[in-house]
Amino acid sequence: MFDEGFSRSFARLMLTTALKAERSAPSPPAPAALEPTALAATHAAALACRRWVGRGRAHDADAAATEAMRAALAQAPGRGTVVVGEGAKDRAPMLYDNEVLGRGGGAFDIAVDPLECTKLCAKGLPGALATIAFAQPGSMARLACSYYMDKIVARAPAGDAIDLALTPEENLRRAAHALDRPVAALRVVVLDKPRHRALIDRLHEAGACVISPPDGDVAGALRALLPDGDADLLIGTGGTPEGVMTACAARALGGWMQARLAPQREDEAAALARAGLDTERIYELDDLVGGESLFAATGVSGGALLRAPWRRDGELCTDSIVIAAGAVRRVVQANPEEGLSR
Repeated sequence: MFDEGFSRSFARLMLTTALKAERSAPSPPAPAALEPTALAATHAAALACRRWVGRGRAHDADAAATEAMRAALAQAPGRGTVVVGEGAKDRAPMLYDNEVLGRGGGAFDIAVDPLECTKLCAKGLPGALATIAFAQPGSMARLACSYYMDKIVARAPAGDAIDLALTPEENLRRAAHALDRPVAALRVVVLDKPRHRALIDRLHEAGACVISPPDGDVAGALRALLPDGDADLLIGTGGTPEGVMTACAARALGGWMQARLAPQREDEAAALARAGLDTERIYELDDLVGGESLFAATGVSGGALLRAPWRRDGELCTDSIVIAAGAVRRVVQANPEEGLSR
């Protein structure tokens, strides 16, 4: 048997070794420091799928964007883990949940949709984006088995007055009071989906102006979050990956958001039950992303938010937006046309 002195010495050695390992472990990169990685990923995705805009082949566009983004993230100066991705919901090409990307080092969380609004891209309509969000490791809600959630998004001070648990009419009244304007002056984004017909009717009957794009969960939320956005609220049911990315943008901007899981299929509801996730719980912004975050998007098919890729002096240019540390930046990136598919 070891004597007591040896046991104490061995314990001290193990503690010292553990402390040294902890000190030598790579620090997580701050999300703001990952801005070049985010822009490289969305830029690559936008260029890769531009050839499919208006071609009626949504799957091919999604696959091209996904593979280009995967290749760009493989060069990340850290170790990013995909916490929630878009493809599983639509049975489309995807960056997989729990997929790890990067060259090693400090860890960070990823929420991603390489091609937001795939149908708009396939139809050649404005609104398709390449999108991604980063956050501190372990800070994004682990909701990969959830495909859809109810959401309400706003800037302050409207966000401080509303609540997902209230009726749409009451939220309109509270938002109008907080913004010191009549309900008739409020502009609310609600996706034009069959599931929203009753909600849109109620908002109209209450007197609000409703903006109803066919798709564009993230872009719609940005209209309600950006300082120069043309909407006051986003309300309705949309994708969970888009919701987590929206939460990253809202947190970085000092905006407001609540969400509640809203399964739309039996298999999704069963997966939530197996995971022990409560569909009655209202997630606050801090529940969705609890640390510093970054959001980036690049235009694919054009629109009011971001321009589609264009040619300039022998280069292909993209139009991007980055939201981090309370600031919004517009970025134009360029690549020589040589070697890029047309």
